[in-house]
Amino acid sequence: MDAEQERFRTILEALVQEYPETPSLLDFRTPFELLIAVILSAQTTDEQVNRVLPDLFRRYPDPATLASAEQSEVETIIHSVGFFRRKAISIVGAARHLRDNHDCMIPDTMEELVEIPGVGRKSAGVILMHVHDKPAIIVDTHFGRVVRRLGYSASNDPNRLERDVAAILPRELWNIASMRLNYHGRRYCFARNPACVRCPVASWCPSVPSDDRP
Repeated sequence: MDAEQERFRTILEALVQEYPETPSLLDFRTPFELLIAVILSAQTTDEQVNRVLPDLFRRYPDPATLASAEQSEVETIIHSVGFFRRKAISIVGAARHLRDNHDCMIPDTMEELVEIPGVGRKSAGVILMHVHDKPAIIVDTHFGRVVRRLGYSASNDPNRLERDVAAILPRELWNIASMRLNYHGRRYCFARNPACVRCPVASWCPSVPSDDRP
């Protein structure tokens, strides 16, 4: 193990102490509900998505019912979510794809998941992790920001950043890293004015100003 791998492992150990539980921030009861919630969460907050989910799933509880929905009705329900027209097309399309290609089941490979309308690698990673308990590196805004500040990638491209992390961490640590770094970006490593002076991993972060180091 080289020094950078050891540093990353040390950081993750500290973050597991800081965040012993890291449940999904999206509300869901079934794999289908998580899939739709993840599609809706693009370019909006989890809180906004969670507010529309109860009405959406009360009306369309499974892929078969959503696949037969009128887009205008779906738009009305998710209207408060950003880009609601485009997302209505995506979630109805996703439900039809599941109905027509997977017997209304959620596939368990990255290759199959990214074929679903509205699903990219980040969304597919969420499904692999939370539904199928498979390793995934989930590159969202918070994860990417923390990884760059820790010095493990200089890229703003999610695919390149994912590859950079995968080259350092073994697969068994991908899920731990994805969730803990996401939580850390929300609690300490803010886009503006990160709370470096309080950060539990400041000792190992090259981006911390010298005045804020422990």
